[in-house]
Amino acid sequence: MKKSLVGVTTFFLLLFTAVSASAQQYGPYQAPAAPSILVEKMVGKPTITKGGVTTSDFVDNLSPSDPRFRSEQEVDFRVSVKNPTDTMLNNVVVKDFLPDFVTVLEGPGSFDASSKTITVSVGTLAPQEEKVFLIKAKVVSQNQLPADQSIVCVVNRVTAQANGASDEDTAQFCIEKEVVGAQEVPAAGPELGLALLAVNAAALAAGLYLRKRA
Repeated sequence: MKKSLVGVTTFFLLLFTAVSASAQQYGPYQAPAAPSILVEKMVGKPTITKGGVTTSDFVDNLSPSDPRFRSEQEVDFRVSVKNPTDTMLNNVVVKDFLPDFVTVLEGPGSFDASSKTITVSVGTLAPQEEKVFLIKAKVVSQNQLPADQSIVCVVNRVTAQANGASDEDTAQFCIEKEVVGAQEVPAAGPELGLALLAVNAAALAAGLYLRKRA
């Protein structure tokens, strides 16, 4: 009976040693990381020139106190999508929802005019891979802007989806209506100056004449 107990004990010791060695060799079990995706939307900061508008750099948002766009000027957008994980992302789809008062000029993917949505099928993103897209839009004409607002601010939204993961971001910018109908008061020229001098001289002579009669 004692010999039997010794045999069983030895067996379990050997089994425990084998399991421990296996764990040290392959490491503890870890569940696969949950899929994740990151998307960022930025708008080009405008620099107004006589020839139109040029983009100086891209920013997250533009407030009413920042440089503003005007009617029929171009607006540049930058969209970046990234896989922040160590696993492959498949069937990545990015959707950009254009705001009111702008129309698309050029960019990747397909455009649905009824919903003003740009859809880009990115495909796959390797671990830590990032892809960047540029979209060019244009502000509508002056008569299509709100009649009761001199400055209108809109928000552009973008989403990204893949492997059940999703993310979204926004970028705000503002549009300023041009003031029309304002007329500049002409500066006084030499003819106007001489006419005023003649009127003043006549008034002075009349005053002296009335004083003499009095």
